[in-house]
Amino acid sequence: MSGTPPWHVQEAEADPAKRAFTRDELQAFFDHADKQVGRVRGLGRKGWLPAFRDAMLFKTAYAFGLRRNEARMLDVVDFGRNPRGPEFGEYGVLYVRHGKAKKGSPPKRRSVLTVFDWSAEILQQWNEEVRPLFPTAKPGALWPSERSARVGFTQMNTRFGTYRDSLGLDRGLDFHSFRRSYVTHLIEDGWDARFVQEQVGHEHASTTSIYTCVSSDFRTRTLRRVLDTTITAALQLERKPQ
Repeated sequence: MSGTPPWHVQEAEADPAKRAFTRDELQAFFDHADKQVGRVRGLGRKGWLPAFRDAMLFKTAYAFGLRRNEARMLDVVDFGRNPRGPEFGEYGVLYVRHGKAKKGSPPKRRSVLTVFDWSAEILQQWNEEVRPLFPTAKPGALWPSERSARVGFTQMNTRFGTYRDSLGLDRGLDFHSFRRSYVTHLIEDGWDARFVQEQVGHEHASTTSIYTCVSSDFRTRTLRRVLDTTITAALQLERKPQ
């Protein structure tokens, strides 16, 4: 029987019409999100708080390779120390409690180790300085909304789409592109593929490989490195006394 095994279908999240951010696009998106906070606050409007929240939410989704629901359902207590990464303080590991579930199974849990120092910094700022300003902030949800304890999908999607369209980026980018970008950028930066697979909670390495949208520049550099290594090895072999 040909085709994808039924137990693997649950992991098939990659839509060929979707893609990862390039590094420049991602930086532009985050810069735009930060600028909107300053712009709204400068106008004296109350909307700077949700704008700040969404900027932090988007960055956190990328920093830990999260799916949309995983990011939305984060609680304040879902972070902890990593003895092997003391420099990250209280944000050395993220415990995902609402991972994608297979049919008939409870949400899948996993731990994600912090790899970006800036992510610990922004989370500390959010929790200590900004989140308490929300009147709905109570022990529990990491991302409160203006009227309820937890931000909704509509708010997340609307903000993402507004920023993407304002920057003139194509619709191949969606919230899940943060996760695709996380996988792609770690692989490009030389992180072990198995480590990346464990970080994002993929049961199959093939799923992680589908997510990997490495840039043409990365492929060119990889090819050049392999060719140079091969040529060097061949020259050394020729120089060996017979």
